[in-house]
Amino acid sequence: MEVVQKEISLGAKPRGFHLITREIEQKLDLKNLTGLAHIHIKHTSASLTLNENADPTVRDDFESFINHMVPESFPYSHDYEGADDMPAHLKGSIFGSSITIPVTNGQFNLGTWQGIYLGEHRDYGGSRKIVITLLGE
Repeated sequence: MEVVQKEISLGAKPRGFHLITREIEQKLDLKNLTGLAHIHIKHTSASLTLNENADPTVRDDFESFINHMVPESFPYSHDYEGADDMPAHLKGSIFGSSITIPVTNGQFNLGTWQGIYLGEHRDYGGSRKIVITLLGE
């Protein structure tokens, strides 16, 4: 079994949910790998998840829903980095920091309508680092 690990940077994105499947694929060489890709974001105020990759209104609804669930107006104690910081940490924990995707013959083996989302939960989160560990043959 081969194990390869690579760290990539994603360009800064505005607050919201962004489809990043192609951006990740372009920075990887999956060759003819069959196995697993474990994808981890190295930030506490952003998240990764899988969902609908065709209709962008789904990503808008994700943002609306999570802002309703985790409002900035709540009286958080942790407010050193601004009103969007603590809500961003909570949102990051709710969605999570890692996903695992099967890889078949050098391609992510996703469902027809699945894509990888970056949840950017800060107003100005900046670039984001992702570690991808590939396991397989």
